[in-house]
Amino acid sequence: MGVMMSAEPFPEWLRPPVGGWTAEDLDRLPDLPPHTELIDGNLVFVSPQSRFHYWTLRLLENALLAVIPPGWDVSREFSMVLGKRNRPEPDLVVAPLAPDATAEDTWIKPEDVVLAVEVVSPESRERDRWTKPQKYAAAGIRYFWRVESDEGRPVVYAYERDPATNNYALTGIFHDRLKVDHPFPLDIVLSIRPNDGR
Repeated sequence: MGVMMSAEPFPEWLRPPVGGWTAEDLDRLPDLPPHTELIDGNLVFVSPQSRFHYWTLRLLENALLAVIPPGWDVSREFSMVLGKRNRPEPDLVVAPLAPDATAEDTWIKPEDVVLAVEVVSPESRERDRWTKPQKYAAAGIRYFWRVESDEGRPVVYAYERDPATNNYALTGIFHDRLKVDHPFPLDIVLSIRPNDGR
């Protein structure tokens, strides 16, 4: 007689409810993979990070931390609630620390965010180029940077929101050096490999 194996129950998040998941669901669903996002009521799972992604985030995070005013913060891979059915997790967001911010917070309000940054990976290309920027602009986030790899070198596409259209307008494409005045004066060499003489 064969041994019967008891199957583990499927996680609750494998069966979406009618109408999709909500932003609040992300805080209560057990065992979600790390950095799960919610886009239009659908759960989006993040692929493993490449070195390019990690190195680029480290460069930009450190550069932004060096220039933001006191009382501001750079949050890395921290979710932002854009409404009931959207809770993306930008790679970086820059915002003043809210007076009621606590160590237990799990998300940030878009009206507090001045800059959102996405580092594009092959699996996130369409979301990072089209879906997320449209949602960030509609939510009122003034500045957006999209970073893409050009044979392992970062290229930063900088945008500012046009309040008349609620869309982003391209303000610059930066290949070797990122030099901007807004949202904060910043001038850095776009070199991401460690121990390269920086």
